[in-house]
Amino acid sequence: MNPIIAPSPLNGSFEATEQNACSEIPLFTRYSLNPILNRDNWPYPINSVFNAGAVRLADGETLLLCRVEDRRGLSHLCAARSANGIDGWHVDQEPTLAANPHEYPEEIWGIEDPRITYVPELEQYAVAYTSFSRGGPGVSLALTRDFRSFERFGVIMPPEDKDAALLPRRINGHWAMIHRPVTTLGAHMWISYSPDLRHWGSHKIILEARRGGWWDANKIGLCSPPIETAKGWLTIYHGVRNTASGSIYRLGLALFDLDRPDVCLERGDSWMFGPEAPYERSGDVSDVVFPCGQTIGADGDTINLYYGAADSCMAMATGSIRALLAWLQKHPSADQLAGR
Repeated sequence: MNPIIAPSPLNGSFEATEQNACSEIPLFTRYSLNPILNRDNWPYPINSVFNAGAVRLADGETLLLCRVEDRRGLSHLCAARSANGIDGWHVDQEPTLAANPHEYPEEIWGIEDPRITYVPELEQYAVAYTSFSRGGPGVSLALTRDFRSFERFGVIMPPEDKDAALLPRRINGHWAMIHRPVTTLGAHMWISYSPDLRHWGSHKIILEARRGGWWDANKIGLCSPPIETAKGWLTIYHGVRNTASGSIYRLGLALFDLDRPDVCLERGDSWMFGPEAPYERSGDVSDVVFPCGQTIGADGDTINLYYGAADSCMAMATGSIRALLAWLQKHPSADQLAGR
């Protein structure tokens, strides 16, 4: 029997917070009883829980596949389930997916930061995650129907690479994956294609870090899996700016063409969600908000965004797909204004 995290006796609410000077209204509102999960909720000793992939299951439950860092400093993945996606979490009593360096040597230093995509053609969930090898982080892939047993593909993108998610359908007959390799060109977002989920090619940069003094100047990467909308693939990405007091991880928006996801249609000029709350500003890695998953409500518009806060705990905020798309149109990047 999995331990149950009882709902708080307080009635939680969602509190709107000004995200930046360019936002007329906040795009996301934090749950007032954040964080929703931390190490005290775990049935075995750990250091921290953060950066969870998220999915709403067929029975209506929300499943978070959390990155859990143990007290050695190595990470594994562990599932937590909730009827309402907010509280009453059932946490697996042992790791749901653990590193297996004997069969997969690229996992010798743990597995991290899963993104979950339901793939209707396969009737399975695709879990893209970071495998931490001696050569650095790479991208690994696994398929599952029930988050109990997994078919592991091993590493599919060699180091240094991370921040990956599979698109839920084929593009022109090929699977597509967005990921973030680090090359001599920098730390930008790429897309790659595969006929079989094992062999990948046709690599192409789709979004670049902007350099200079921009909020996303130093590196960028995919956050939660892109959301398919009538206007395109709505994509939340993280941007990093290095400062004298450390790095700041904030969130921005981009929109990619539905049939040509290597084509960026729109990109916001500013960040739209950043670390403000105490649990985001202070932790194992301060000033970090880092979502790896979201769920979409029955109305087809409401987003529950699940994010790691300061690499220490899990938090949640809610937003609207319509509002995010409208914000993108009102805050185009300089390149869009110049017609590039």
